[in-house]
Amino acid sequence: VPELASRQHIKTIDYVVAESLTQAGVSLEDIDLFAVTQGPGLIGSLLVGLAFAKGLAYYFKKPLLGVDHLEAHIEAPFLENERIEFPVLALLVSGGHTSLYFLEKPLSYQLLGKTRDDAAGECLDKVAKFLQLGYPGGPVIERLARGGDSSRFHFSLPRMKTAGYDFSFSGLKTAALKIIRENGLNASHPLLRDFLASFEETVARALLENVHKALEEFRPASLILCGGVARNTRLRTRFSELAAGYGLPSFVPSPRLCTDNAGMVGALAWKKYQAAPVSGTDLDLDAYPR
Repeated sequence: VPELASRQHIKTIDYVVAESLTQAGVSLEDIDLFAVTQGPGLIGSLLVGLAFAKGLAYYFKKPLLGVDHLEAHIEAPFLENERIEFPVLALLVSGGHTSLYFLEKPLSYQLLGKTRDDAAGECLDKVAKFLQLGYPGGPVIERLARGGDSSRFHFSLPRMKTAGYDFSFSGLKTAALKIIRENGLNASHPLLRDFLASFEETVARALLENVHKALEEFRPASLILCGGVARNTRLRTRFSELAAGYGLPSFVPSPRLCTDNAGMVGALAWKKYQAAPVSGTDLDLDAYPR
C-alpha cells in the first residue's frame, strides 16, 4: 500500500541513516556527496527520501545527486566485479520492472525493451497470491518448486506481435490461473510442485528469449542480470548457461545486492560524480514515479 510505505519511510529514515553511519564508522561531516533515488518508484516514498537528502545536503553544504533506481540496479554487479568489460547487455528483472539495456560504455544506458504490462516479478507475485502461498511470491514459488517436474505443465512462451525487445507477462499469468482452476490446484495439491516448477521455468525462458535475440544483434562483451528476481536460482542458472553458450562472462550480484539497496545507489552516484562533478545542492531535484 503506497501510503503505508511512505509512512514507514518517515518513521524509519532517521534510524536507518544513523545506523548506516555507525556501521560505516563515519559521521555526516565526513560525507563528500549525498545521493538519493529519484525514481522510478512509489511517489510518496521517493518524496520522503528526496526531502531528507535535500535537508542534509543543504545543511552540510555538500553536493546532491539524484539517481535512477533502475540504473542503480545495473550498477550492483560492479560492486563485486570492478572489471566488467564493455559493451554490456543487462537484463533487469524486479517486481515492478522488466527491462533490457545495452551499455556501449560506462554510464550510457540504451533501453532496448521493457514490459508492456505485468513485470516478471509481478507475475510471480500474482500467481502466488492466487494460490494463497504468501508474499513476495518469487521466493515462495522458488522454494516450493524445488524438485518439481518442470515439463509436467506446458505454457506457451509469451511473445510480442511487434518487433523489438519488449516483454509481456499478462498472458502467461492468465494461462497460469487457467491451469490452476482447471486442475483444482491449491497449496496442498500433489501437483503443485510440478506446476510451480513448470511456471518458473517458463518465466525464465521468456526472459532469456529477448536476451538471446539481443546477443545476436548487439554482440556485447559481457552479460549482466540484476534486480530482485535475479535472486531466483533457476533464472541465475539459465542465464549463466546462455552466456556460456556464447562464450561470454555473466555477472549476477550476490542475493543481498539483487534487492533494493543503498549501496548500488551510492556507487552509481559516485561514479557519475567522478565523470561529471556537480557543485551545490539542487533543491529543485524532483521525484518521478513508475
